[in-house]
Amino acid sequence: MKRILLALILLVILIPAALIGRQYWHDPDADMPATAAPADPAQQIARGAYLARAGDCMACHTARGGADYAGGRLIATPFGDIYSPNITPDAATGIGDWSADDFWRALHNGKSKNGDFLYPAFPYTNYTRITRADADAMYAYFRTLPAVKQPNRPHALRFPYNQRPLLAVWRALYFQPGVQQPETGQSVEWNRGAYLVQGLGHCNACHADRNALGATQDSLDLAGGMIPILNWYAPPLGSGAAALGGWNETDLAAFLKTGISARGAAFGPMAEVVRVSLQHLDDADIGAITTYLKSLPATTPPAAAEAPDAAQQAQLKRGEKLYGDHCIDCHNADGSGKPPHYPALAGNHALALNSPVNTIRMVLNGGYAPSTAANPRPYGMPPFGPALDDADIAALVSYVRRSWGNNAGPVTAAEVRRYRAVPVE
Repeated sequence: MKRILLALILLVILIPAALIGRQYWHDPDADMPATAAPADPAQQIARGAYLARAGDCMACHTARGGADYAGGRLIATPFGDIYSPNITPDAATGIGDWSADDFWRALHNGKSKNGDFLYPAFPYTNYTRITRADADAMYAYFRTLPAVKQPNRPHALRFPYNQRPLLAVWRALYFQPGVQQPETGQSVEWNRGAYLVQGLGHCNACHADRNALGATQDSLDLAGGMIPILNWYAPPLGSGAAALGGWNETDLAAFLKTGISARGAAFGPMAEVVRVSLQHLDDADIGAITTYLKSLPATTPPAAAEAPDAAQQAQLKRGEKLYGDHCIDCHNADGSGKPPHYPALAGNHALALNSPVNTIRMVLNGGYAPSTAANPRPYGMPPFGPALDDADIAALVSYVRRSWGNNAGPVTAAEVRRYRAVPVE
């Protein structure tokens, strides 16, 4: 009996130790050779600049008012604050002394030049899918940036999340390195879209729920989820009616490229993604992303609201009057809107989501679609938070979520109050 107990204890100790040790000493594909020196270095650098745009690297690695890619931007997480690092070619404070192999190791295996585990706020769980050729092109581009001497700001994570070695356990549970492999039964365009969405674009970093340890289940999960700390809901991207099922490829491509379409406009965090990243992609890549997204399986539709009781009927009546006073000029009495600048509210899947947070925040704070080359002076929505109290906004949001074919549940004044206190960003 003692031997059995001892064996069990050893297994409990040795198996986790082996898993953790493997994370430290095993670097899959670390020996993958760099691509051959290009015949035209300028072409490789231009390719790297394009890929850096596609990966939206600037969004995290550039602080507001700061130098491009010099880091220092706050990334608030449920575990504490992370500050993005300087990735300019400064040798002392950036990645100037990194080799192409070091850069590849960071993208592919989530490890720094010195072997330290990188925190997964850097989405290496997606970037591991990037090919060595693309990694080398990005490295070549970053080497051409102006070197900015700006020391990296230490993270401010709570215990035990500030103990970097514990990431070995997280990685053993949730990280499997591997370059994206094409699916033989799919077209070249579909595979390109999968590569951009699952890998470089890291779309599931927002469009998927995270567990208690901050992990998504896999990069194929695009069923929607709350963006931690920012308090925006990233909607599902499946093909069902609850997601993109009602969008045709033309509308979806226009949304991704310009930030506006006949079906809706980009607001909140998505507006920044379109402005900084997606508008700069060529039409072929936008088409590939569209093709891939339209092929995704349908997501579970939101639960239909129950018939309103007397109190809810009174709230909807109040919301109808407020809509007539404040919204009808842009969105029309029938909710048809004036697309693409004033989106239709009738049959709008964004209003049917289980979470009303996006609609509440838009009514409270207003907002603009992103300024893009195709839409340099976007129309905006004014903030109604200063003019309407919590009960008024709850009534208005409940009304648009329940009218013109929408059938979502009511919103309470308490929900509005919660988000009134949330910063706009």
